[in-house]
Amino acid sequence: MAYSYDELRQTMVDSQIRTTDVTNLRVVDAFLTVPREAFVSDQRKPFAYIDDDIEISGPSAEARRFLMEPSPFAKLVQLADVQSGDLVLDIGCGTGYSSAVLSLLGNAVIALESDEELADRASEILLENGFDNVAVVTGSLDAGYAGEGPYDVIFIGGSVDSVPDALFDQMKDGGRLVVVEGHGLGGFATLYVKDGAYVSGRKSFNLSVKALPGFQRKMEFSF
Repeated sequence: MAYSYDELRQTMVDSQIRTTDVTNLRVVDAFLTVPREAFVSDQRKPFAYIDDDIEISGPSAEARRFLMEPSPFAKLVQLADVQSGDLVLDIGCGTGYSSAVLSLLGNAVIALESDEELADRASEILLENGFDNVAVVTGSLDAGYAGEGPYDVIFIGGSVDSVPDALFDQMKDGGRLVVVEGHGLGGFATLYVKDGAYVSGRKSFNLSVKALPGFQRKMEFSF
């Protein structure tokens, strides 16, 4: 069966993204441009535009990883308000889809991934598809990537228990950090903004997305 990915992409935008209060035209255009099917395995390409998360982790992965469902991802991208001159840190880039979308909105993207297999795939896919303003790097997700910072935007591609101070330290003055704090029905999309040495955050809307490894609170025992 032949698939028209252009048509599926248009349908995704019309039925999943525009209908969930994503109105920023630059964001909409980015989702219409990036070929989502290029960032999943061959057997999952027919399902690239479904209204669901798609597993992207390989058999050797320590933790299951997913390509985020289009609608929640688009809402988070819109919340980040990426401007054309922005330097973006994309934490948990997976196979690179999120970085590709962000690269069309900002000036350059540092795509951080802890899974070396995913990072290699992301580099290859991004290069093959002409996203040459993205640099894929490997390292612990909760540590960020201070060597290329500070950043105008830090985008965390999954839900976390809390945001480490190390990431706030990598924000520029006036910079934004977008994350889903909490899990399941208790998750909230939160926007942090830095003003001098002070970082303030506000919960924007309830959102449930897959957890990102490396951000779990360590259990504490009291006696």
